[in-house]
Amino acid sequence: MNRKKSREVAMKIIFEGTFNSRPIEEIMEEADFFNEDLDTNTLDMNFIKKIVTGINENIEAINGIIEENSDNWKLNRISKINLAILKVAIYEMVFSEDTPEPVAINEAVELSKQYSDDKSVSFINAVLDRIYKSKG
Repeated sequence: MNRKKSREVAMKIIFEGTFNSRPIEEIMEEADFFNEDLDTNTLDMNFIKKIVTGINENIEAINGIIEENSDNWKLNRISKINLAILKVAIYEMVFSEDTPEPVAINEAVELSKQYSDDKSVSFINAVLDRIYKSKG
């Protein structure tokens, strides 16, 4: 099972949810839409579901954590893709014990390199680093 690709799919589902009024469960059922070029046998569907469901259940707390640690940036000023990346990483860092925090940060930075710009990479790294340091 490829957790890196599974995490990417979870991020895409969260991203899709920001534009869609359908329940997140429906979006998750169509997750293979995002994986046309992937062998779905390599995905950890339980891991994807755990992340997406966990974010959905803890969205208010996760949004609060983002606002507290993003130098007075309001959520509506942060790009939707960066929010999706942050939500996945923060869920893993704060609400899940499956992923070591440095791994969650590194994976988020790698996703931002792939889906965002250089300034966003720095922003995401800084926000997650603040969260990590405040916990420890």
